[in-house]
Amino acid sequence: MDIPSTWLRPRAEIIYCAPTQETDDDAIGSSSKFPLGYLIAAHRTQNVVRSCSRWLQDQHYRPWRLHPLKLQPLTPVPSDLEISRAQVAKPVDQLATEIGLLPEELESYGRNKAKVRLSLLDRLHSQPDGKYVLVAGITPTPLGEGKSTVTVGLVQALSAHLKLNSFACLRQPSQGPTFGVKGGAAGGGYAQVIPMEEFNLHLTGDIHAITAANNLVAAAIDARILHEATQSDKALFKRLVPSVNGVRKFSPIQISRLRRLGINKTDPESLTSQEISNFVRLDLDPKKITWQRVVDTNDRFLRKITIGQASTEKGQIRETGFDIAVASEIMAILALADSLEDMKNRLARMVVGTSHSGLPVTAEDLGVSGALAVLMKDAIKPTLMQTLEGTPVFVHAGPFANIAHGNSSVLADKLALKLVGRDGFVVTEAGFGADIGMEKFFNIKCRASGLRPNVVVLVATVRALKMHGGGPHVSRHGTDLPAPYLNSLHLVAGGCQSNLKKQIQIAQQFGVPVVVALNVFKTDTQAEIDLVCQIARECGAFDALPCNHWAQGGRGSVALAQAVKQAASKPSNFQFLYHSEMPIVEKIRTIAQRVYGADDIDLSLEAQTKIDYYNQQGYGSLPICMAKTHLSLSHMPDKKGAPTGFVLPIRDVRASVGAGFIYPLVGTMSTMPGLPTRPCFYDIDLDPATEEITGLF
Repeated sequence: MDIPSTWLRPRAEIIYCAPTQETDDDAIGSSSKFPLGYLIAAHRTQNVVRSCSRWLQDQHYRPWRLHPLKLQPLTPVPSDLEISRAQVAKPVDQLATEIGLLPEELESYGRNKAKVRLSLLDRLHSQPDGKYVLVAGITPTPLGEGKSTVTVGLVQALSAHLKLNSFACLRQPSQGPTFGVKGGAAGGGYAQVIPMEEFNLHLTGDIHAITAANNLVAAAIDARILHEATQSDKALFKRLVPSVNGVRKFSPIQISRLRRLGINKTDPESLTSQEISNFVRLDLDPKKITWQRVVDTNDRFLRKITIGQASTEKGQIRETGFDIAVASEIMAILALADSLEDMKNRLARMVVGTSHSGLPVTAEDLGVSGALAVLMKDAIKPTLMQTLEGTPVFVHAGPFANIAHGNSSVLADKLALKLVGRDGFVVTEAGFGADIGMEKFFNIKCRASGLRPNVVVLVATVRALKMHGGGPHVSRHGTDLPAPYLNSLHLVAGGCQSNLKKQIQIAQQFGVPVVVALNVFKTDTQAEIDLVCQIARECGAFDALPCNHWAQGGRGSVALAQAVKQAASKPSNFQFLYHSEMPIVEKIRTIAQRVYGADDIDLSLEAQTKIDYYNQQGYGSLPICMAKTHLSLSHMPDKKGAPTGFVLPIRDVRASVGAGFIYPLVGTMSTMPGLPTRPCFYDIDLDPATEEITGLF
């Protein structure tokens, strides 16, 4: 019968296999008949196979056809917002096509940004990785020294000027510093991610998803404590395993809990009274709940709060607090997971507190881990954006480096390394100074991802070096720098011989070559610039270059890009600072002495008790994530340069089991920042007529 065309997919290949036979009158002997229909079918099948093979080959890797955007830098340099608005960005689907993404791998969020699906990793699994470059920095002033700006300027130079495939991988900025002191994190001047308003504000909602997931766990904890305190075992069981149409049935997550309890039963009616009690009672100790609520705002008055004061909570009052959203363990999990399944498993393993009998209670025990994965299913996909010169950027995850591990996601890096190809470059950034963000990049992120860096770019500024050389305190944006910062070679030299030298040495302990990038300001003199580069090379840097990307875009960082390319061609002898099986206390001491320069550590009784408990629970092999001030190599923010002769106080130790690290709290470090007297929000406004934002930087 004839097949209606509506039965077939568009562009389907039709192979008609009817046994048509033709007579060959010229054949020797009597007439012969040949099944030409089958021969035609065979040829068509062969053609289909060849066509599909060519199509599959094309899917494996698509060479880049990047069309950079032209920059016309102005003097004086306008505000970041003005520069961002003056450039017309490419539609994100055009950018995706230029870098070899398939249409089905893209989920657009408007014209300027899109999520990239993780299926890309399967398509390019056999593609060799590109070179892996980490941008770190010296100990910064409160204003930041421009690591994001250097990262963007470097990839603009690599792609737009040296014609090498390159990708920037940046963290999503938190609303806390955006409206607090530091401002946004899109870069600055003519080295920015655009549109900077979208980058610095809600982006694609990942931080909101983390906030919702984190606070769902917090709500589940307190609700469970309330219900266990006010109901019998029998009543709890009836509500946790309700009868539907006369039948009780465990959910999959409840069966998982039964297995962990050693109960190999699936019929709710078969449980004994003791098994029912064990199943329904988490028995959380309110004094040992470690999970806190989060909000993405610097709000010091939420550091310690009391909850449960309403009469409806029946006396379940306890003290707790808020962290800033980017300090949530869920943010760390997002940044360290290498697949959706891995993220789901990590979410399930999160320990939220301890029972009265001393057993850890997890998110899976609460029955909430599946719901968390649902809330996070889109957040796990990196967001594609572009620089001012039209080169690609992945924006994904945003943990702080002082109170978390401070790096963008493993998945963004892995996707980018496949996309750039063997000869390309992926440039990612670690938060704050190399002693914090870089150390955690190496010991935590690289340990989790299996990736190994080829080069470290260490960012310095003359301003910060003068501070470390003995200059007065640097406060905030919008104020003039003190007079000694205008022209003082001895302060520059002092900062180079102390903090810059120490940070170079820290990087060298990991066996990775260091290129120093001096982020040039208009107030810097040539003598100061030359002195920094000279001392940096004397201190062991592979090279040291001044960078003018802020004023010139990628063209101002071509020399840096060439130095990075040359350094990446050298063999890297990467090594971890410590073995994972080293005792927790010794891992902390190793970081304190070899990275910070401390004589020793001082563990509080509470910290030692926690460490003993974590060893007992089998967490001793986890890496260390120090929560420490970013304003000094020590625990004392006012101690600049490279302090020595101090003992590092460890007041508490916590475990992020799902994320996969132990984090000691150093000194008075807080996981919720506060607002200054005059925050950035004083300058941020909206024009109702044009809907244009002003004051962001």
